[in-house]
Amino acid sequence: MSAVVLIGSKLLKQQSGIIGIAYIRANNYSSDEKVYNLASLKRGTGGRSSFNGIVATVFGATGFIGRYVCNKLGKIGTQIIIPYRGDSYEPMRLKLCGDLGQVYFHHYHLQDEESIAKSIKYSNVVVNLIGRDWETKNFKFDDVHVEGARTLARAAKKLVILKGGSKFLASKARGKKAVLEEFPEATIIRPADIYGQEDRFLRYYVHSWRRQVNYMPLWHKGERTIKQPVYVSDVAAGIVAAIKDPDTACKIYQAVGPKRYLLSELVDYFYRVMKKDEEWGYRRNDMSWDPLFQLKVTLTEKLSINFPIANLHWERIEREHVTDDVKCDIPTLEDLGVNLTSVENQIPWELKPWTYGIYSGIDPDEIVIPPAPPKVVV
Repeated sequence: MSAVVLIGSKLLKQQSGIIGIAYIRANNYSSDEKVYNLASLKRGTGGRSSFNGIVATVFGATGFIGRYVCNKLGKIGTQIIIPYRGDSYEPMRLKLCGDLGQVYFHHYHLQDEESIAKSIKYSNVVVNLIGRDWETKNFKFDDVHVEGARTLARAAKKLVILKGGSKFLASKARGKKAVLEEFPEATIIRPADIYGQEDRFLRYYVHSWRRQVNYMPLWHKGERTIKQPVYVSDVAAGIVAAIKDPDTACKIYQAVGPKRYLLSELVDYFYRVMKKDEEWGYRRNDMSWDPLFQLKVTLTEKLSINFPIANLHWERIEREHVTDDVKCDIPTLEDLGVNLTSVENQIPWELKPWTYGIYSGIDPDEIVIPPAPPKVVV
């Protein structure tokens, strides 16, 4: 048995976000008439220069999570097919994820089922990492998270099985439902806020446009929102573990970090790590009493035609203040054998480029005191 993976974003109260995996029978590889069991074609010792029997099509490979997933798949000898749209130079760097001849590219469009079918025709794994944080004139939330996910699931179902509050969050929930309607065998993975290099979580809060000079506006100062952020490499490891384990079919997994924090504690910690504490001028305030910030969000949303400055728009403000609702009866990444990375161990490295005065020179004899970690919500 092989696997098909479908992935989305956000583990929140609205049950948003989808990552799915469905296990299927051996897929056609060399011809449409003779069926090969790809697992029987394994070669090598299991490293990057081997072939592990998995041919994976990764939609959204050029995005934040996609690059990590491709690298981890390539590292274990997976043959990767990367559908892309637009400029062909953007995905080319991903050719280094696998050995020579192991990474292929195919042009597609999310509304063109024929191009999608060609992209997954010879794969026994399909990963959907396509997401949209804001709407454009060409793609609304439902176009990407609902109809797009439905189209990919329908195409995967046809080709790999033998014949026979927030609009964003709401669209993710509908997308999950659409995937299960088209592909009941799918495995769903729902991630919380994901952080890592080039993310939209840490970089959202450290951007100067998110602040009002030195003030950080948050709903109720961030003291009524609980977050459980997860490191991107852990999510990628969970996806790969699910691909390799046939028992994950038809299950739901929560991709969350090991600890829960108040949003206020997290943001304060980010600024302590960057040495932008109260002495620097950092303050948190309630955005309800900051009409200038509200005006800035509205103007940013209206004047930023394609890409909101600093990813600041009302949809993002709505989502950042929704508490992560983790269910004790639903398995997590730890059940997939992933050793979770704690915020305290990873965030200082991620935020190092934003450290205040980092390029001004540091006295080698100066004793560096690590910032106090954020308080954990029990």
